[in-house]
Amino acid sequence: MIGQDGGVPIPPLRRHPVQRRSAERLGRILDACAELLDEISYEELSTRAVAERANVPIGSVYRFFSNKRAMAEALAHRNLDEYAARITRRLAASDPASGSDSASGPDGRGGWREAMDVVVDEYLAMKRGAPGFALIEFGHPVPATAPPEQPNHLVADRLRTLLADRLGTGRDEAAEERLRVAFLLAVEAADALLRLAFRMDPEGDPAIVAETKELLRAYLARVLD
Repeated sequence: MIGQDGGVPIPPLRRHPVQRRSAERLGRILDACAELLDEISYEELSTRAVAERANVPIGSVYRFFSNKRAMAEALAHRNLDEYAARITRRLAASDPASGSDSASGPDGRGGWREAMDVVVDEYLAMKRGAPGFALIEFGHPVPATAPPEQPNHLVADRLRTLLADRLGTGRDEAAEERLRVAFLLAVEAADALLRLAFRMDPEGDPAIVAETKELLRAYLARVLD
């Protein structure tokens, strides 16, 4: 199944909701999972506790998920969808057609540097305020011993697709591959540095955040300029 903006695939559910009531129930289950992860560890999380918090029968949880791992992965992918949506809204607000004065770039749109600042800022906002995000980000419970996928690959590909118009077009195959690798390395570096920022300060150390943005600009300029 493809994400809401045509990006990375999301893990299949045991049963996909067809009716609105079923979709709302699935949303309540994932909301309950996120809320509980703010209160307890992933190891303490149980499908029964999620069912009780969501006020649904335990069978409703198993209708969608085979176990708590599958539920956590679905929450992680929903987080990635929400992250992409937040970035899209922020960038749309900076488009001159929206009446904002923040656009910069020769094509009348904000440039890639502005876009990368938004990428970091929206991650920080979710880290500070999205329920359960401290343990479940974009791929698997943190920490995890044997993740079934590579979350940062998913994030890098999603961002590259999302920001395609700001990154320029018309590259040959070799240049596109270089851009793919550059985005993956940028995401891996930012992931490590922002984790450090939150170890240093529960709200994210401002100095480390600022240096992370500078590092991303300097590194990606080699490819995007």
